[in-house]
Amino acid sequence: MLVNLKEILSYAEKNQCAIGAFNTPNFECIMAVLQNAETYQIPVIISHAQVHESIMSLETIGPIMVLCAERSTVPVCVHLDHGESLDYIEKALESGFTSVMYDGSKLAFEKNVENTLRVVKMARKYGAGIEAEIGVMASGAGSSEGIEGEKGIYTEPDIAKKFVEMTNVDALAASFGTAHGIYAEKPRLDFQRIESIKELTKTPLVMHGGSGLTREDYITAIEKGIRKINYYTYMSGAAVSAVKKLLNEQRDVLFHDVALTAVESMKQNSEKAMKVFYKIP
Repeated sequence: MLVNLKEILSYAEKNQCAIGAFNTPNFECIMAVLQNAETYQIPVIISHAQVHESIMSLETIGPIMVLCAERSTVPVCVHLDHGESLDYIEKALESGFTSVMYDGSKLAFEKNVENTLRVVKMARKYGAGIEAEIGVMASGAGSSEGIEGEKGIYTEPDIAKKFVEMTNVDALAASFGTAHGIYAEKPRLDFQRIESIKELTKTPLVMHGGSGLTREDYITAIEKGIRKINYYTYMSGAAVSAVKKLLNEQRDVLFHDVALTAVESMKQNSEKAMKVFYKIP
């Protein structure tokens, strides 16, 4: 069933867990994520990132994501990740997305607030949820998000509080030491910062750049207030590894063999993540 961001985050708050938000730039990713969610009967978020437009257009994948969510036996939120263009965000809402993220984190505070307010008004018109970002994450290998070659800008709790009060967003992406993509070095995570931001904003917090963290890192972040975790890089990498193995070991492989192998490997990888996020034994 298709639900909005606020509905799905209320589950996370009630159960003191985090909702997995999985980027799904193709049908294989959607299948892997939703099959796991239905197996464990847990709500989930499937996302399309604006930076993936060159991989798969919103016009093509958006309606497929919405249809799959509507037909699912569990609550599914269809989310636009890292929307930087207001026109692109509106296009996602028109496609039936029930949540959008406006990423104005690289802008001056005042401009970020101004644009976020415009997106909030837009999202409310469609009955959708809204996520925004304060602080900028670094960019690791293989990622086109964040600040490349820099350490990132940690979110200041007082500024986060002011931002939420001024915009009334449903979720806030906060920077506390994670990075998009593959880490070049061990991240320095400031868990106390999460706790302070959650206490001041009283708003569900979002972790971007979660690939590569330890199980204990995830658990601590959730305990401190993270309620949505974006996940893609390692799931996608698992598919690549499995397909390479298939091609090395078998002859006369057809494309459907490749696709099914990718789905199964992404199911296995995302299942491990879900068990941590949702506290599944």
